[in-house]
Amino acid sequence: MTALTDRPVRLQVASTPAHLAVVRAAAEAACRLVGFDARCTTEVVLSVGEALANIVRHAYGGAGDGPIEIELSTVEGPAGDGLRVRLRDCGRGVEPRRLRRRDPSALRAGGRGVHIMRQCMDVVDYQQAEGGGTVLTMFKRLPTGREGPRP
Repeated sequence: MTALTDRPVRLQVASTPAHLAVVRAAAEAACRLVGFDARCTTEVVLSVGEALANIVRHAYGGAGDGPIEIELSTVEGPAGDGLRVRLRDCGRGVEPRRLRRRDPSALRAGGRGVHIMRQCMDVVDYQQAEGGGTVLTMFKRLPTGREGPRP
């Protein structure tokens, strides 16, 4: 599919809001490599930003020195080709069953991140990480009818 299939992009950043722009820029570049249009790119970048903000706020309680590992890779498969984003933190873990869908009209300001990610991405999956923390895997399918990645 692209160079991201065999050689994913891996980043490790600290849990400071200053690094959010760097990771969003990497996600945007990965979307271009995959061949996403502007709308899909915006949805991926927004989801990555929301996920990172949640990690900073909830997993690390605002502390700016917690490690966050990010992996951007392409996936080819029967469910469709697309971009997979994995984020791993070592902070306060989340119980995946507590992240249930809520009525968006009932959400308070600042409480829409998970809802936004689920609206924008095809897969949003939280798992407790071995050794503590959380692994969030998100996947966005390349829209059908697309010719694939740009050279």
